[in-house]
Amino acid sequence: MQELSYMTIILGASLIATVISRRIGVPVVVGQILIGIILTPSMLGVIHGTHTLEILAEIGVILLMFLAGLESDFSLLKKHLKPSLLIAIFSVLVPLFVYAGMTTYIGYQLPVAIFYGLVFSATSVSITVEVLQEYGKLSSRAGAVILGAAVVDDILAVLVLSFFMSSQETGGNIGLKIVMQVIFLIFLYLAFKWLVTFIFRFVSKLNIYGKYTTVSLLICFIFSLLADSVGMSAVIGAFFAGLSIGQTDMAEKIEASITKISYVFFIPIFFVTIALPINFSSVFEKPLFLIVLISLAVLSKFIPSYLVSRGFKFSQQESLLIGSGMVSRGEMALIVAQIGLSSKLIGTSVYSELVVVIIFSTLIAPFLIKMTLDKR
Repeated sequence: MQELSYMTIILGASLIATVISRRIGVPVVVGQILIGIILTPSMLGVIHGTHTLEILAEIGVILLMFLAGLESDFSLLKKHLKPSLLIAIFSVLVPLFVYAGMTTYIGYQLPVAIFYGLVFSATSVSITVEVLQEYGKLSSRAGAVILGAAVVDDILAVLVLSFFMSSQETGGNIGLKIVMQVIFLIFLYLAFKWLVTFIFRFVSKLNIYGKYTTVSLLICFIFSLLADSVGMSAVIGAFFAGLSIGQTDMAEKIEASITKISYVFFIPIFFVTIALPINFSSVFEKPLFLIVLISLAVLSKFIPSYLVSRGFKFSQQESLLIGSGMVSRGEMALIVAQIGLSSKLIGTSVYSELVVVIIFSTLIAPFLIKMTLDKR
């Protein structure tokens, strides 16, 4: 019954946070994360991490990215492919070199320093997606570029991570990992072109209640599992599943049915529990160091994304929005940090530093987006 009590507390707290956030005019996701911080073991200790909550939170972020794919305007994504690619490349390389250089300079060993850079290279667009949806900007030009850049960003970051982690293993099978990832990307392309449409033609002949919703969830989870199996983030598979299904005639009905359960149950659990790993003792031990890390987390994504956007003739506000939208790290960075901890590449002290910086950069991103949108 412990998990049930935790879920009850989380959903009740999320509802309160949503009401308060709307009253005071801040993004709902910020309120949900903040209420999660208050409930964590480091503060009130009302909820603790459990395996069940981890699973529900993982489903929440997968469904969030699936819905982002469903709502995406593919013509806009395709139209702005070039700026998305260039923004993704720079928003991976700049944090990688900045963090690796800085942590090497202060005395970290090279593998740990490079790992710092890898953690902050990936962009977690799930938080940004929620804020853009809240303000009706997900289907805008800037929203399309952010989504496209974030997906490519994650792919590049995961490929670099795979190469790095394999180089740290004796007899690492880096070649096989990269080949499997390339095959998976080819599969996603084929699924987008014809596989999903073929499946839906077959499903249309079935006489089953909720058949399109059921099959859509199956496709979403299968794509997520395949992405995870080749070493990529599951959210990449979920996003492309949504993008593929979004091109079918049933997209709006599927979105309506999945949105309700996702935003009522799974997604709030994800946002509230994202703060559970925080250990605030790290904040008080090295406050100046953490401030530097948080500042770099923001600037190393914001500046290159803003400059590239301006180079492609986006307006100043659109460029500011794109730069702000690329700042968040969220679950993707947490996943990478967890990989480093489980592989014993980093210790618990470094892991705590990383988690605190990830959470704070994740909290800052929605405020930057809101400030940009308020300048209209």
